[in-house]
Amino acid sequence: MLFSVDADARPYAEETIKKSRFIARLRRVDSEAAFTAFLADVREIERGAGHHCYACVIGEDEGTRIERFSDDGEPGGTAGAPMLAALHGRGLVNVAAVVSRYYGGVNLGAGGLVRAYSGTVIAALETTELRPRVRAQLFRLAVEHATAGWVQAELRRRGFEVVEVAYAEQAVITVATAEPSGLQVAVAEITSGATDLVHVGHVWRER
Repeated sequence: MLFSVDADARPYAEETIKKSRFIARLRRVDSEAAFTAFLADVREIERGAGHHCYACVIGEDEGTRIERFSDDGEPGGTAGAPMLAALHGRGLVNVAAVVSRYYGGVNLGAGGLVRAYSGTVIAALETTELRPRVRAQLFRLAVEHATAGWVQAELRRRGFEVVEVAYAEQAVITVATAEPSGLQVAVAEITSGATDLVHVGHVWRER
């Protein structure tokens, strides 16, 4: 199952390891532009840090998902990749993590850096509730204008999400559901079998 963080959440953690301070911040990001803005904000807030390492996962669908990470001057593979692995370990999408490091004068070694960067991200995740992401299927059905309002009300009463209603020769209702078989039964009952459902795609929703 996929998860994300609440749009208003501000997961944060700070750890001091052998005199180096590691400050992790996570945010919900739904686009590369949102991630870029978040990274710029962190760099401004923590201007004195020597490194701003990051990892992000944007998009629920594997075919179009965007993943980015950076060690930002730390030895290769010791920061960004472990941070990304921490996000993968929780099944997170549409989220970015930035860890700012203030060097304390003691070298941690590759293994120490991996543990510090991934561990600070995990600590930040412990400060917030993760939200499950559910893949809902989209269907359309066409009904007469005179019954469109009643059909919408019945669908909502039965717990289905009416996404859109377009009026042309008929009223075309778009519905999102994670239970297609249940929607099929409901539409058959509501319309007495007079209309068909057409599958038109999918959308992701928080549960």
